[in-house]
Amino acid sequence: MSFTGLILKNPFRNRTRAALAIVGIAIGIATIVVLGMVTGGLQTATTSTLKSGAAEITVTPVGSGGFGSGGGTLNESLATDLLNINGVANTAGILSVNANVTGASSTGAEGFSVLGIDSDKLILEGIDSVNGTIYTNGSSNQLILGQTAAKNLNKTVGSTITIFGSNFTVTGIYQTGNFMTDGGAFMSLDTLQNLTSNEGKVSDIAVKAADNANVTTVSQSIQNAYPNQLTATTAADQASRINQSLGFINEASTAISLLAIVIGGIGIINVMIMSVFERTREIGVLKAVGWRSSRILTMILGESIILTLTAAVVGIVVGVAGVYALLPLIGSGFQPVLSAGILLRALGIAFLVGVIGGLYPAYRASRLPPTEALRYE
Repeated sequence: MSFTGLILKNPFRNRTRAALAIVGIAIGIATIVVLGMVTGGLQTATTSTLKSGAAEITVTPVGSGGFGSGGGTLNESLATDLLNINGVANTAGILSVNANVTGASSTGAEGFSVLGIDSDKLILEGIDSVNGTIYTNGSSNQLILGQTAAKNLNKTVGSTITIFGSNFTVTGIYQTGNFMTDGGAFMSLDTLQNLTSNEGKVSDIAVKAADNANVTTVSQSIQNAYPNQLTATTAADQASRINQSLGFINEASTAISLLAIVIGGIGIINVMIMSVFERTREIGVLKAVGWRSSRILTMILGESIILTLTAAVVGIVVGVAGVYALLPLIGSGFQPVLSAGILLRALGIAFLVGVIGGLYPAYRASRLPPTEALRYE
């Protein structure tokens, strides 16, 4: 058998011990992969809030948290009034409510977001194309569904759904790339206002700044014009807040990585010391027939690395499979992202664990006197 073949085969002589070591390391690697995929998916969704053509500023009532949900309503007329502020190019009043789809049996039928907005203002929400047609303003029975919502509800263009006790025809399917937006529906503003008894009211106002205007300056001007009444939040600010929250996930992933290195390293040290102990006579024979100490050290260290890289592959497969297995239960259209960086991080940690865990056993094996090793029983 070749030297490389020996390194590849030796770690799995004791299959039970190897399996336990692999499982222990794979759990840590799988956790790192899951957190990385979730963070990547959320970051991708966040960048879609900065989509070209969409509104850069969201105006909400003071105290709403800047996201236009659960913070009361505004007079629809404010959307027109804001056009008088320097740097404001376009505005759109938006009413946002949660609704259930009657008679739908698919995942995601309950509690998805329904937004009311004039059809000619949809670009401010990042909707620049629709598969089908856009609803007509003032229509009482038309809406468009996000791609995720359509998939979850098993609806296509021309399908009928019941919301708030009224039947609506799906005239089009849209996709923005934001899993939250794509998990909802849009209809005419006045239709949603009538259905929810919110005549003349909106949840927030989307503001598009002029091309030559500074978004931050425009945002501040809006708040100065309506002190103690309106909060203006830029899309960049919202993305920054979300990314700041995602930083905690990255920190957790880093902590788990360190923990995996420590625990995995201890486990591998134990496995490899036992392997060296059991193969003392074998190592003595190899040294007696001319193997140098450096070659013994390389063999044991290589076996340790092979064991941890195998655990990395298992952990990656389990992590990816676990994320996608849970997606149907989420039903929100969230799309995890598996990047090369995540894979390299997982493999790098496994390699580091292999080196740390195998270094001492390899050194110990290389220092065994051949005469003593040969007499070992």
